[in-house]
Amino acid sequence: MKRIVVAVLVAAGAALTAQPAYAGPQEQVVDVPTRPGVTQRFLLLTGEQPRAAVVLFAGGHGGLQLAGDGKLGWGGGNFLVRTRKLFADEGLMVAVIDAPSDRQSEPFLNGFRQTPAHVADVQAVMAWLRQKAAVPVWLVGTSRGTQSAAFIATQLAPAQGGPDGLVLTSTILADPRGRPVPDMELARLTIPTLVVHHRNDGCRLCMYRDLPLLTKKLKSTPRTELLSFDGGSSRGDPCEAFAYHGYNGIEREVVAAIAAWITAK
Repeated sequence: MKRIVVAVLVAAGAALTAQPAYAGPQEQVVDVPTRPGVTQRFLLLTGEQPRAAVVLFAGGHGGLQLAGDGKLGWGGGNFLVRTRKLFADEGLMVAVIDAPSDRQSEPFLNGFRQTPAHVADVQAVMAWLRQKAAVPVWLVGTSRGTQSAAFIATQLAPAQGGPDGLVLTSTILADPRGRPVPDMELARLTIPTLVVHHRNDGCRLCMYRDLPLLTKKLKSTPRTELLSFDGGSSRGDPCEAFAYHGYNGIEREVVAAIAAWITAK
């Protein structure tokens, strides 16, 4: 009888061990058809029961050169790219967007971020995410990525498949090469909009003192806030990812604040 009891207990333990356990957000590469002959690739992180979805736009030229196995050819240190798992850990479904298949060489997204083609590509990604999970979809950009996120949000209302919210981090406030975010048609925004900035951002295109150029134009949004951060450390080019511009050393704090704002009721 003792052997039988032991056997039953062992079998029960084996059954418990065999139960699937949640191992955290999983990464996969997704290609979505967009314009004729073009696909839009992104790196997807999704966990159980996401509360919202975020499309993350890196700065710089935006060409991540994302391989089919998920390896990044460029941009791994970018603020939004390197913190993608932190966003997922906050209960968000995450899509880290690359340049489309017809922009996989220089200049990548440079000169393309404020075009109807870019809008169409990201619209297809948002539609895919909404099919994956019935949750709000937000666009989140950093540095030159804010020129993508803000432009797309001004061109597509939620009823047209546009975003449900917008987050601008280290926003491009001045741009000798093109149109900065404050010069866009921001009066068209009717979605919650969060502005995130480091008080000591030393990038000449993103100076904290210039933020009123942006915030004074966000009058039509139902909810708007500026979250200002201090601290961390700064090294290298002040416009690069490991300077204050990229929230070096305070990433977890910044991501947690963004996620809380996105999911606030």
